[in-house]
Amino acid sequence: MSGLEDRLSRLEEAVNALRERVARVEGIVEQMDKRLNHIETELREFRKGVSAEISSLRGEISELRRELNTRFYWLMGVLISMWITIILAILFRPH
Repeated sequence: MSGLEDRLSRLEEAVNALRERVARVEGIVEQMDKRLNHIETELREFRKGVSAEISSLRGEISELRRELNTRFYWLMGVLISMWITIILAILFRPH
């Protein structure tokens, strides 16, 4: 029976070694889970920040468009006034 007891003892040692390895793997998986949760949180915050920046940039672009349109209209008004002045000067010049 000594051979059977030896085999049983080795089997128990192997089971205990497997339990330790499984416990280590579980610990590693828990650490990975925590890290992934942290990364997900950081990514969510980053997306919020980027979204806010994009909204801000869109507002600035809209403001610049309005300003450019206003300046364009003023420029067109000045150009048309100059053309009219030149045409009137040509038409009413003394001969």
